[in-house]
Amino acid sequence: MKSGITRFDFYLNQLLVLLSKASKEKNPALWLYQNNCRTPVFMLEGLSKLYLDLHDKKKFTSLKEQFKLLEDALGAIDYYDSFAKEFAKNKKVPAEVTKYLQAQTREKIQHLNELLIEKNWLTLENNRISKIQSKLDKADFLKDKKEINEINKFYGKAIYEIVEFAETSKFHFDNVEADVHELRRKLRWLSIYPQALRGCIQLNHSKNTPKHLDKYLTKEITTSPFNKMPDVGDSKHFLLLEQNYFLALSWMIAELGKLKDNGLRIIAIKEALMQTSSLKEAAALKKAHTILGAKYPTIPMLLKNAEAISKTYFSELNLEHLVVGCVSAE
Repeated sequence: MKSGITRFDFYLNQLLVLLSKASKEKNPALWLYQNNCRTPVFMLEGLSKLYLDLHDKKKFTSLKEQFKLLEDALGAIDYYDSFAKEFAKNKKVPAEVTKYLQAQTREKIQHLNELLIEKNWLTLENNRISKIQSKLDKADFLKDKKEINEINKFYGKAIYEIVEFAETSKFHFDNVEADVHELRRKLRWLSIYPQALRGCIQLNHSKNTPKHLDKYLTKEITTSPFNKMPDVGDSKHFLLLEQNYFLALSWMIAELGKLKDNGLRIIAIKEALMQTSSLKEAAALKKAHTILGAKYPTIPMLLKNAEAISKTYFSELNLEHLVVGCVSAE
């Protein structure tokens, strides 16, 4: 069997087990959220995103959209639930803010429950998984060696598009979600594909590390289990990524994530204040900053920090040095 379909099968089987258990629960959406359903869905979305560039674009675009719909619904629950739980422990955050976020969490859970029923994710027969598997069985997956060469090209194209996205704004960011969050999302896919592909992407250990990479090679990054590649398994053809450039990518994803989360924390409070009082946006934003304290960075400060680290990272051409190339073990 070609490796392409086995990768999908691996995560589809994980998802099927979760959906089968969830179907027996009173609140399937909540159970799926609490049992890390988002991870296999994210991997399936990543595979679909990659394979639509390698194979039948229409077929894999359809699959990507199905998984993205599910992943977005889980992500929306996580967004409100995480801040609701965090703010519930903070006495400085007004109770109405926490209650609003809790209510939004319940609403997003209900939305996912409706989606699960509407799209037949939970039915035992003729369900969404079986339809997806039927589509994949008909897909003309490439042989492993050719596929790795195509994945190599895909990485080159993805990197070019990310660099173009970053440089178009001339590293001037105006919006936490449209700029910082979006750039991080694009970069993050480059680190998710190796996990989703289950072993055919490995790291190359170069003896010479450019001095400018030292600042990215922190203990937090170099010891992170997320920066270890999956076991090679039966793979005989590989795409190699340069280890230290991959770790630098991981650092960027992590730092942009911290800045993004700090910004979204302000935005979440602002939204809650606007929905639970007569405050307009500017006043709600000002009050959100007051709640979080004088030392908490403002959104302009966060955007400026994101601009600075992005400008440095991209000026060093780090992404352009990420991919080493294809090798075979045969």
